[in-house]
Amino acid sequence: MTHPPYGQQPSAPYDQARFAPRPPAVPASPVSPAGAPGQPDGYAAPDGAATPAPEPRAAVVDSEARRRLGALRTEVGKAVVGQDAAVTGLVIGLLCGGHVLLEGVPGVAKTLLVRTLAASLAMGTKRLQFTPDLMPGDVTGSLVYDARTAEFSFREGPVFTNLLLADEINRTPPKTQASLLEAMEERQVSVDGEPRRLPDPFMVVATQNPVEYEGTYPLPEAQLDRFLLKLILPLPERRDEIEVLNRHAHDFNPRDLASAGVSAVAGPEDVAAARAEVAQVQAAPEVLGYIVDLVRATRTSPSLSLGVSPRGATALLATSRAWAWLSGRGYVTPDDVKALAHPTLRHRVQLRAEAELEGVTAETVLDGVLGSVPVPR
Repeated sequence: MTHPPYGQQPSAPYDQARFAPRPPAVPASPVSPAGAPGQPDGYAAPDGAATPAPEPRAAVVDSEARRRLGALRTEVGKAVVGQDAAVTGLVIGLLCGGHVLLEGVPGVAKTLLVRTLAASLAMGTKRLQFTPDLMPGDVTGSLVYDARTAEFSFREGPVFTNLLLADEINRTPPKTQASLLEAMEERQVSVDGEPRRLPDPFMVVATQNPVEYEGTYPLPEAQLDRFLLKLILPLPERRDEIEVLNRHAHDFNPRDLASAGVSAVAGPEDVAAARAEVAQVQAAPEVLGYIVDLVRATRTSPSLSLGVSPRGATALLATSRAWAWLSGRGYVTPDDVKALAHPTLRHRVQLRAEAELEGVTAETVLDGVLGSVPVPR
């Protein structure tokens, strides 16, 4: 069973006005560049579905931070074609202070997407290629002996940055994968017993290949749960693939983003301001109950050996609030929760072996949960 695409009437109609905050009256939503009132500046939902126009009376003010983050999509589009949903997910990750796992077959621009996002942000960024011989100290940094001073000094690793691209994270052993656990959760690393704070903001964007398993080390559930979102990058549509070839035919160089016109349009201060505004987005008690009912339904699913934890419920609330803010609203609706359920929860559930043999996937289980849990009216 699948839930209706974002923007269509849900199976259980609800009164959207019930979830809108009452006082005070807020100015009408501005018109996005695409010309649709209240649309989130052309963003596609992380699962690729369209978003309905929200009620203008409950829209949030179109702040400078929202305009700057909205411009990220345009900048990334100068180099990456047809991955608008993934761009939305990365922006939501920034807004929530979370981390994102990108999964897709080779050649769908996973690395290029992250590099372009980094070039569009005036923030520090580093890329780390995960290989079987990578050691934890290569990620976090280590103490180095200086013969001239006869003392040990700390040499920072690549993790000391704002945006860390962990390329092919499942190609390194669990010991090295675990070196990111403290960084992702506590925003610090401990070397020789001394904790060292990471820059703020800090975000890990990891990539992995879903079709090549030889020589890989699947991420354990504990580390998967540290990722706010898991985004699936599909193969491009025919028109998008033609556009990719057209750009390469006109000397587009993916290694030289500056020549493509990509420049920084937002910085740490914009991210901080946007996070403060997202924190003001309201969620009615009915919506909170809906989120809890969804995650509890995964724990009783006969196809799953591991359901969604309370951390997953808080993650779904956070991503739904960020999506509502991008949509120009100051409150969360059940459709916001539905739109973010798959990317937020798909990596937090574990299938039973017999269910996998029957062809059941995490996506179909989540579809069933979304179809069975009553939507607040």
